[in-house]
Amino acid sequence: MYQSIIKKESKIGVIGLGYVGLPIALEFARKASVIGFDINEKRVELMQRGIDPSRELEGSDFNDCDIKFTSCINELKEANFYIITVPTPVDSHNVPDLGPIKRASETIGKVVKKGDYVVYESTVHPGCTEEDCLPIVEKLSRLKVCKDFKLGYSPERINPGDKQHTLRTVVKVVSGCDAESLEEIAKVYELVVKAGVHRASSIKVAEAAKIIENIQRDLNIALMNELSIIFDKMGINTYEVLEAAGTKWNFLKFYPGLVGGHCIGVDPYYLTYKAAELGFNSRVILSGRYINDNMGNYVSKKILQHAIQYSSNVKEAKILVMGATFKENVSDVRNSKIADVIKTLQSYYLQIFVSDPYAETEMTRHEHGFELTYQLDNDYDVIIVSVPHAPYLHYNDEFFKSRTKEHGLIVDLKGIYRNKITSRKYWSL
Repeated sequence: MYQSIIKKESKIGVIGLGYVGLPIALEFARKASVIGFDINEKRVELMQRGIDPSRELEGSDFNDCDIKFTSCINELKEANFYIITVPTPVDSHNVPDLGPIKRASETIGKVVKKGDYVVYESTVHPGCTEEDCLPIVEKLSRLKVCKDFKLGYSPERINPGDKQHTLRTVVKVVSGCDAESLEEIAKVYELVVKAGVHRASSIKVAEAAKIIENIQRDLNIALMNELSIIFDKMGINTYEVLEAAGTKWNFLKFYPGLVGGHCIGVDPYYLTYKAAELGFNSRVILSGRYINDNMGNYVSKKILQHAIQYSSNVKEAKILVMGATFKENVSDVRNSKIADVIKTLQSYYLQIFVSDPYAETEMTRHEHGFELTYQLDNDYDVIIVSVPHAPYLHYNDEFFKSRTKEHGLIVDLKGIYRNKITSRKYWSL
């Protein structure tokens, strides 16, 4: 397979062109012929014009790429090495939603041919690729894995907004259904991953490796969040504590905050759900999830207390939220946990205004039911800075003073203005 790909005798097909799939498709398209497939026709039309719907990539990133974007399944049949990068979310009850990846597997089952390769990149629980996805592909294609086609798993490690840790520069974990597929899949990824690949012993091992990467971060952030609550009661600034503790060589540097996005706040539920099916109830992982999922309520309570103390009529209190996206310097507002804070404060009838230099009103309205404001006032009771967007880093005490009432509170969830706010009340996690 590797030889036929570099000779452009075989094509790579990437299914799902979101913030993970599109960068992968474009990287491969500089070395091979690629078919980029997505069921969203509007997104496909944008990419055909060299526009990234996720606003992560520049127009120049589409240059010199041998790629055809399509939503037509018949065109996808031209590929021979399929990479699935569809999302794996959870529902409103934190139950894993395998709908997108199962539908992608149905698509693969309709196009895969003898001799083809199928590689999943979507984050799932160990066993999902072989136990949930493979049977769908085999049933629809009437082909058998290893005998007729090869199966693999290579977890994505794309970090939205991060221009340093990219597909090229981060080691890629790969796995296959047998020794031959493992080696061929590894060589294909080595075409674009300059940092090299790690060959996992099995598909399950590769699936497990991906999911614990995010669980580890989730638990460490949960610890920081719990510490921030404790230290707040003691009148201690958490960031000053972490700064002091960080002088020890083996202290791990994690920080408190709202945990949203598509990975850290989602992936742990895939493992705990599967563990429950096997008769084991997770305690440590779910405890971390409980703390992180409830930080929005904790932040809302602190703001509400301030509004009650300084406003004769709480309903007249004005709150400005700076930052609607799930992390800094990205446009994606899906699973943004600041939305939890906004909804809670709105339930108490406070006046909430949200601004963000990267987000779009259409998306905030669709995902969370609120619109963005583009004209800032000068009489806010509270300003919440939720993410350290690049434009926010230059704001100083004078800026916040000019935008707030004399009793105004600056809520700095990421601690970027520590020791810089003197004319207004200041609080951070």
